Amino acid sequence: MNRRGRFAPTPSGLLHIGNAFTALAAWLQMRQCGGEFVLRIEDIDQARSRPAYAEQLQNDLLWLGIDWDEGPGIGGPYAPYEQSRREPLYMEAIERLQQAGRLYPCYCSRRELASIGSAPHGLASEGGVYPGRCRFLTAEERQVKAAKKTPALRFIMPQQEVTFRDMLSGTHTFSGDALGDFVVKRADGMFSYQLAVTVDDAAMGITDVLRGADLLDSTPRQLMLYEALALEAPAFAHVPLLVDEGGQRLSKRDRSLTLASLRGEGVAPQRLLGALACLAGWVDRPEPLTARELIPRFGPVRPPGAQAKMIVDGTIRSLLTAN
Repeated sequence: MNRRGRFAPTPSGLLHIGNAFTALAAWLQMRQCGGEFVLRIEDIDQARSRPAYAEQLQNDLLWLGIDWDEGPGIGGPYAPYEQSRREPLYMEAIERLQQAGRLYPCYCSRRELASIGSAPHGLASEGGVYPGRCRFLTAEERQVKAAKKTPALRFIMPQQEVTFRDMLSGTHTFSGDALGDFVVKRADGMFSYQLAVTVDDAAMGITDVLRGADLLDSTPRQLMLYEALALEAPAFAHVPLLVDEGGQRLSKRDRSLTLASLRGEGVAPQRLLGALACLAGWVDRPEPLTARELIPRFGPVRPPGAQAKMIVDGTIRSLLTAN
């Protein structure tokens, strides 16, 4: 089987060097093994996404030397490559899950969901675990609530341990109790990230998902969706996040480390690539390198482990702007 990887950014801001590192690692993985690399724009959240950012990120990737075999501007056999144009696929998946009895309507308000903050901690990005308030409502109770509120749809997460092997950081096990039933379609009609990314990766034949460690604990949820939809799951790998000296992850709000800002300051892409490769441990010193020169050097990231962090300190910043 031909290996296929992807980079799937959300066009809600300018790409920063943390995004660039994830894209670079995913691209190098495919170029090293002779696989295909796909660019997909995850713009399903139309309130946050902007076409200008989608265009900018493509220009930034090409400036770095990261190209793609399928995606915006090129097309391919699995088009379209923008999530906002793929909603019929997500609706079909919802219907299959409903027929299998894997979903239920949730009528909880934002205030009720906010009160779950005292519940056991679930996914890092989502706070407390949903306690299943609406899961066991009777038909009559649902009818009464439906008259007042349009429900979201939640996936019934099996109460079991989910174990998977991360190709870079080893084996991880999550308890079903820590994952909770999660939303696959919001009350306003928007499909969730968890559903959309699972459906898209399967539909596009993605065999390898390499992404940031902030998405590590989304993996067990997606694996259960793959199972419920009878789809083949890809291999997963998660690279450490780039953080500042205080340990805070880089943000699109830090404009000084966006690729657009660095380009505007005249920083050569080879200098940025060399600095990122040095941070990852692929080279011993931050010498200027092209993306293609890094293909044979790609390997496990240092420090190892999906919970590790790569610190972008003053030294790295000075390397980027040095003459």
